[in-house]
Amino acid sequence: MKTLLIRAEDKNKWEARAPLVPGDLRELIKQTGVNVFVEKSDKRFFKLDEYTKAGALTCGDMSQGDIILGIKEIPEEKILDDKIYLFFSHTIKGQQGNMPMLKRIMDGGSTLIDYERIIDEQKRRLVYFGRYAGDAGAIDILWLMGEYWEHKGIQTPFKNWKQATGFHSVNDAKEQLKQIGAIIRTEGLPSAVSPLVIGILGYGNVSKGAQNIFDCLPVERIAPEDLVTLMQEGETSPHKVYLTVFREEHMVRRKDGADFDLQDYYAEPEKYESQLAYYLPCLTILVNATYWDARYPRFVTWSDLNDLYTMHSPARLCGIADITCDVDGSIECNVKTTDTGMPAYRCNPLSKTVKDGHRGEGVVLLAVDNLPAEIPNDASTFFSNQLKGFVPALINANFDVDLSKSGLPGELQRAVIVYRGELTPDYRYLENYL
Repeated sequence: MKTLLIRAEDKNKWEARAPLVPGDLRELIKQTGVNVFVEKSDKRFFKLDEYTKAGALTCGDMSQGDIILGIKEIPEEKILDDKIYLFFSHTIKGQQGNMPMLKRIMDGGSTLIDYERIIDEQKRRLVYFGRYAGDAGAIDILWLMGEYWEHKGIQTPFKNWKQATGFHSVNDAKEQLKQIGAIIRTEGLPSAVSPLVIGILGYGNVSKGAQNIFDCLPVERIAPEDLVTLMQEGETSPHKVYLTVFREEHMVRRKDGADFDLQDYYAEPEKYESQLAYYLPCLTILVNATYWDARYPRFVTWSDLNDLYTMHSPARLCGIADITCDVDGSIECNVKTTDTGMPAYRCNPLSKTVKDGHRGEGVVLLAVDNLPAEIPNDASTFFSNQLKGFVPALINANFDVDLSKSGLPGELQRAVIVYRGELTPDYRYLENYL
């Protein structure tokens, strides 16, 4: 029987997540009898003694494992030969920074299974952190805005709010945010930030995570089509927070003026252009929580922001949480990713420049590319609960035969990018990037 190993994450000093939590690991050991090794780490949220009590052994490197479970990319120099790796490889778009790692896995005759590609027959992801990126992103943007407003001399109930890393769990954060919500409900927000309007792009798992946080405030939900009228008529209250969720038909329109059609948009996105500029003057905070790739129009451009700040003085929009975090992508002013230590920078819409930090002039942009790492307790538990059902099949599979005969279920077979050193048919296009 193959051995299982949980590696120590080394992407950055804030990565505290684990692919399997001690409770789930205990069940798997009892169910399968597998020998499990846990690489020592001083960053992991779950401590080493929790894993040893669950039945695991400790180790100082990855050599003891046949099947190596991680979260983020593994440094090229740490890749060992003839292993089975599971982690988020960030290679399927041909990301240049990860091509050397991919080639090293191939040269070493190893197998790579990417969590992002563990999907069912309807192409729905089965192992993911999605919701918790939304939770952390919403928590962080409220913290950033509280400090941003305080720096401007505007006192709000958010001034003592914390970054997601400051909470033991999402429930802990929600309970404390409800207290802020109670203050807003009774005392109201200052006129300088009222009405506080939050717009969320997208309605999937990431968006639901963000909504899960914002709903702790005294929220009134507004349909996008009613937002402009609400703001023009001025019938708003400082005792509320207004929340609107944008779907595709609100974000884009056909260039030729024809009616929006979702399947047409997916099939031929070049026929469409963004229409978010119409809504931007209404928003205080924008949260980007929807999938995007280069085929689709940008949702917010530098030009949109320039027009906003030129035509509206002062402009209401002061914070963007780009949870999707595609650099130079759907939010054009996202010019670089950030990390938990310096999570945001300020974008100057007039000069198209950015400055690190969230205190000062400009639009604050949150661009942390691994937000779930800021809430490692909840995120790891959620992820582990999804992953554990696939582990017995991994342990029992025969990786010495063709992939189709390996015994891996279809969900895992679809996620195999490299098998015994060779790109699988669905991923041979990556040869063009190698």
